[in-house]
Amino acid sequence: MKRPFFSILVAALNPGEKLLFTMRSIVAQTCTDYEVIVKDGGSKDGSGEKLKEYLQKHPETEPRVRCYTGLDSGIYDAMNQAAGYAEGEFFCFLNCGDGFHDGNVLEMCRKAVKEDRSAGLEHKIYYGNIQDMLQHAEVASNPHMDAFACYRNVPCHQACFYEASLFEERGYRTQYKVRGDYEHFLWCFFKKQASPRYIPMVVADYEGGGFSETKENLRRSKNEHREITAMYMSRGQRLKYRLMLMLSLAPLRTKMAHSKYFSGFYNRIKMWLYGKKKD
Repeated sequence: MKRPFFSILVAALNPGEKLLFTMRSIVAQTCTDYEVIVKDGGSKDGSGEKLKEYLQKHPETEPRVRCYTGLDSGIYDAMNQAAGYAEGEFFCFLNCGDGFHDGNVLEMCRKAVKEDRSAGLEHKIYYGNIQDMLQHAEVASNPHMDAFACYRNVPCHQACFYEASLFEERGYRTQYKVRGDYEHFLWCFFKKQASPRYIPMVVADYEGGGFSETKENLRRSKNEHREITAMYMSRGQRLKYRLMLMLSLAPLRTKMAHSKYFSGFYNRIKMWLYGKKKD
């Protein structure tokens, strides 16, 4: 059996209609060289049955979708389990309620990979931007990943396509409840020397306002960020980057990015600045 190019991995636990929202965005893709792995933690809301009914109406997609049910210790454990079932060349993780921005996302990513391979280039991570549905604003990812960019922030996992080999050695560290994907990206970048390539497109519509954005988890996020960066960056680097963020008014910019009044304006400015850096 031919290996699929993409594995789209979806972790679910009582997602309601959100699972169908995500699935519809997958079914709409012009590129059909994919499989879908749904890892369900034991939903009791009937979402699994609704998914089966939906897939029966899309017989061309149904054979590419595999569903597994079993206990997990949280979102990152569920994502690891999903990765363990996956057979594709590149992995993409979508949360229930998130979806691909338009029907050409997979085709655009596959085109970029094939162009690089033809040119003898090897990139193990491809990433783009997200559309924050809560703030109604496009959020640009930094097109130039270096240590400082990794310290500030990395692309959302919904906007990333990872070569499968990056999960064969190890998956997400489940002790991190909020920043497991952040830690894994830094491991890929610093330890595995994975060279990320930016694709200038919106990959995913991000639901926003979820688990990681509660007040408790925002505090936890700061603590996990401190612990994770200490694993991959020297003390001197971290002090330097903190100073750079202070001088560039990072706390104010963060508030603007999460404001329903200023997020659109802020992200347009950020995208313009990223474009100037590229030039």
